[in-house]
Amino acid sequence: MKDYEEIIKKKGLPGVGQTVRSKKYGTLWRIMEKREVWQNIDPDPKTGEPRMVPAIYLCFWKVREDVSPGVGKMMGFLYTLYDNTFEANWKIVS
Repeated sequence: MKDYEEIIKKKGLPGVGQTVRSKKYGTLWRIMEKREVWQNIDPDPKTGEPRMVPAIYLCFWKVREDVSPGVGKMMGFLYTLYDNTFEANWKIVS
């Protein structure tokens, strides 16, 4: 549990219901789901054993005024302590 809380805090991830803006396209997306999951990483170089790290899965819904929440375009991404993809691609707006 501590690992997941650390990911959320250090990466500044939004909570369910918050809205984010795509830095690339300027579109608004609402966070519809947040889950604690495990992500596969490269196998251990010495033993070849598979490895996994804790990750947070966020499900994004593209905000549109003419449709109900959850209807339309949706996508999801995994975030770990070892990447900066949320900060590079999104800005929390509310």
